Amino acid sequence: MNQIERIQAMEEHLNKASQAVKALNEALDLYAEAMESIEIIDDYLVSDEWQQDFDDSEAGRLPDDLKCGVLSEDGIWNVVDTSRELNCQMLDIVSSMLRNS
Repeated sequence: MNQIERIQAMEEHLNKASQAVKALNEALDLYAEAMESIEIIDDYLVSDEWQQDFDDSEAGRLPDDLKCGVLSEDGIWNVVDTSRELNCQMLDIVSSMLRNS
């Protein structure tokens, strides 16, 4: 690889890395802001309130136009479980980087 090709290749790597770092930074900011909400819905899922809300929904005692996605156990569980998996993945990445530095 000659000098021009090397510089062009490195420029492509820099652009790719810059875009990824910017996207991850934005995503991590959003994720950090959502952590409280994740904890709240996780607590809600195992609460007596959730069970009562679920029972009332099943019995038709809630308004028909009320959005009730939160009453889907799978909906909350999927978000909370994916969040935990992401946290583990981030820890693995950081651990790997620390080992290699």
